[in-house]
Amino acid sequence: MECEFPTVNEKSDEIRKIFEEVKSIAVIGLSPKPEKDSHKVAKYLQSVGYKIYPVYPKEDTILGEKVYRSLSEIKDRVDMVDMFRKPSIADQIVDEIEKRDDVKVLWLQKGIVNNKAAERAKKLGLKVVQNRCSMVEHKMNFGD
Repeated sequence: MECEFPTVNEKSDEIRKIFEEVKSIAVIGLSPKPEKDSHKVAKYLQSVGYKIYPVYPKEDTILGEKVYRSLSEIKDRVDMVDMFRKPSIADQIVDEIEKRDDVKVLWLQKGIVNNKAAERAKKLGLKVVQNRCSMVEHKMNFGD
């Protein structure tokens, strides 16, 4: 496994603004299994008021929401993409984001870094967070 240090990352004060502005989140790799981190994080984000769009290759519903096979299938507005997949998938996700005009944030979860994809996302005008857990960051900023 290749480890990469995140050279592109938003600062802590910007992360708080992200959560204040975002309303809808596509969760790439949202597992239907409650014990998985992606499920725990998405459930938490949903519980604090965010609209969740699960993106997963199987299942019809996860956390009571319709499951999509890709970001491009989602016709509703998506403010943030929160990714729980291997780092190389971020390149594909940025390709999909580039075809949309609504996504403002690319969030790569704890342990996920892809500086090349992050640079591309920044050039598209997105805010980028890498190697951080959205649930942990939300709790740090807004309490439990």
